[in-house]
Amino acid sequence: MQTQEAPVGQVLNLRVGEIVEVRSEAEILATLDGRGELESLPFMPEMLRFCGQRFRVDKLAVKLCDTIGSTGMYRMRNAVHLAGVRCDGQAHGGCQAGCLIYWKEAWLKRAPAGEARPAPATGCTLATLTAATRRPADPAAPGEERYACQATELLRAAPERIPAWDGRQYLQDVRSGNAGALATIRTVGIGLFNEYQDASRRLLPRPLRIRAGRRYPFIEGRLQKTPVQTLGLQPGERVRVKRREEIVATLDANNANRGMSFADEMLPYCGQEARVLRRVERIIDEKSGRMRQLKNPCIVLDDVICTAAYHRQCPRGIYQYWREIWLERLE
Repeated sequence: MQTQEAPVGQVLNLRVGEIVEVRSEAEILATLDGRGELESLPFMPEMLRFCGQRFRVDKLAVKLCDTIGSTGMYRMRNAVHLAGVRCDGQAHGGCQAGCLIYWKEAWLKRAPAGEARPAPATGCTLATLTAATRRPADPAAPGEERYACQATELLRAAPERIPAWDGRQYLQDVRSGNAGALATIRTVGIGLFNEYQDASRRLLPRPLRIRAGRRYPFIEGRLQKTPVQTLGLQPGERVRVKRREEIVATLDANNANRGMSFADEMLPYCGQEARVLRRVERIIDEKSGRMRQLKNPCIVLDDVICTAAYHRQCPRGIYQYWREIWLERLE
């Protein structure tokens, strides 16, 4: 099924820092196709509560990292992220991932601004949006619910892959206000070094590799069996992230503790204090759409997100997941 294109006159060319207003429910429904999508990006029921509210443009959603198949970076068009506007998962089984929502520019207007004439109705209704939160049942598991959301459909909404060597993406990061020039130069330098490291593992004998060909910033877990610590942390409590050495001492050779990776983007938060936002017990698996019940709940910290300094400045702002053993409670 072909998806609705952005209505003429509703591509705003927004910039970081601008104030926008989310259009009315009727105006937004008029932009959507029969699947509740615009340019293959779903408009989710969780987004309706923001209609009529005003927000600051936090980032231009010009690209995104593939967290489904880890195949690289993909180009998104005519979309932005709004400051602090995240999905609460209420229409998706109570998923606790807290993803930053994508907003097509056609769903927004500059504030203050006059009312724009909505596009002709396309047949999308609230019932359509609700139905679109579920995928067809898997014949192998007929009783199991499978979900569809922006995160599961991102590669349909952004099918164009961006090669690492395409310098235009970094220029766009700076021009858009998504990132500063110095941060971009650092990101490019790290990316080039890590590309070399990847190639060295394939082409060079081990004695000629730098740090055995590992990618910067060289997190090197060594355990075969990882330890467990339970603090029983609750929302609102203050914690300090442990030092790098303390955390690395809890990781296996895959840099994980009980299957949960400690990512390089988490390193800048070592030693910092933060507030517990929530305990995460269930999240939607982006590849299958199935709800994953976490055997070992993890912690999300308020305003502690992936800044993509090591991943080409992807603006998705994904929450970092923390094992309690990586944290210490503050009295």
